[in-house]
Amino acid sequence: MNPQIKLCSGVELVKKLKRLGWSVDRQKGSHVMMVKEDYPYTLSIPQHKELGMGILKKIIKQAGLTVEEFNAL
Repeated sequence: MNPQIKLCSGVELVKKLKRLGWSVDRQKGSHVMMVKEDYPYTLSIPQHKELGMGILKKIIKQAGLTVEEFNAL
């Protein structure tokens, strides 16, 4: 059974990713761009009050996390 993703805001997601070593590279409009050394992706985090399930799944996958790892943050 797939675990349920805990929904969060864009601000909360940025804080969670910072704990894993990601850092804010820049912000363009309502999107924060996050980078991590030796990682191929730049993550684009929309700064919405609540992020939808689809965008969260995409960002979790791009960050190389499992849903369990994400929920534990």
